[in-house]
Amino acid sequence: MEAKRRVRRLAAWSIFIAFAVMALKFVAWQMTGSVALYSDALESIVNVIAASAAFWAISVSQKPADQDHQYGHHKAEYFSAVLEGVLIVVAALLILAEVWRTFQNYAPLEHAWQGFAVNALAAVVNGVWATMLIRTGRRHKSPALEADGRHIMTDVVTSFGVLAGLIGAVLTGWYILDPLLAMLVALNILYQGWKVITSSLDGLMDRAVPLEEHLHIRDVISANSKGALEVHDLRTRMAGRATFIEFHMVVESEMTVGESHAICDRIEEALHNEIPSVRVVIHVEPDDEAKLPVGTAAVPFA
Repeated sequence: MEAKRRVRRLAAWSIFIAFAVMALKFVAWQMTGSVALYSDALESIVNVIAASAAFWAISVSQKPADQDHQYGHHKAEYFSAVLEGVLIVVAALLILAEVWRTFQNYAPLEHAWQGFAVNALAAVVNGVWATMLIRTGRRHKSPALEADGRHIMTDVVTSFGVLAGLIGAVLTGWYILDPLLAMLVALNILYQGWKVITSSLDGLMDRAVPLEEHLHIRDVISANSKGALEVHDLRTRMAGRATFIEFHMVVESEMTVGESHAICDRIEEALHNEIPSVRVVIHVEPDDEAKLPVGTAAVPFA
């Protein structure tokens, strides 16, 4: 419960941080007139919208299961991440339109160093916040929070890249670097938006857990299934923070329901200790359903 509150609290603060950073970047753009800084500021509008969408999605995903959503609302976070990816692409297209206009009439930057300092401050704030969001999103398996953090981190990288290029433009007098940098920012944003969209769609398609985690789950089941004859047809899927595990467990035909249920309880408890957000379904079968010769190994996997 504390983990859920922390994720939701960070998502709420992201909206405030996004507004503050957006304001700083628009100030930097107004001070300098740089189209590259304009592109950086424009992406911040997307950050505000994305942070708001992430907060909504996380709030929905944390609702308990109900009559209409009996497996919970975990996938709401993936919808937020897809929306964020689409918004990133829209921002990139708007930036490219502004680049085209500026290529035809670029000029020296005004109040360059003051504007650079303001933009650098915004980038530092974003960097610290993005790191916190990514770490928390991974720890608590929140796709929306992690996607928001990754988006902000790409903003940080491009911000410092833009600043480095603009400093070079001011020192050399090559002000054509301004629209060129903005174009590079837009292309990078397009790439990041595509990655966010494809990753989120993969989650909506009930992707299985990574191979390393799958093998760990097998080990946990094997270590806690004493009394069973075999385990087979292990399947997994991820939905936001929740991990769903399903498998068949073969026991001796003479075993009572109570005895087989005790084995199931032991396995489920062990899996919950390893993966707090796990949902486990175990189908118990008699020994004539075994896929391997009985006695070939201690609780083998077929």
